[in-house]
Amino acid sequence: MSVSIRLTPEEKSLAQAYADMHSISLSEAFKRALFDKIEDEYEVRIAENAYAEYMQDPKTVSHAEAGNILGLK
Repeated sequence: MSVSIRLTPEEKSLAQAYADMHSISLSEAFKRALFDKIEDEYEVRIAENAYAEYMQDPKTVSHAEAGNILGLK
């Protein structure tokens, strides 16, 4: 699959400098940036959901208790 984006000359120069600095293609630089952003936003959403769940029942357990609950000890 191919995707095209429009960049100003300044944006392209900055993006190319970044790609060169990391010895990757411009395409790879954009691909990594996109998926890093997706991963970051996904992790934030997971954390927000976990926090909301915790706020509904703020009981915590120790590491040892968690091991017992999961049958690891």
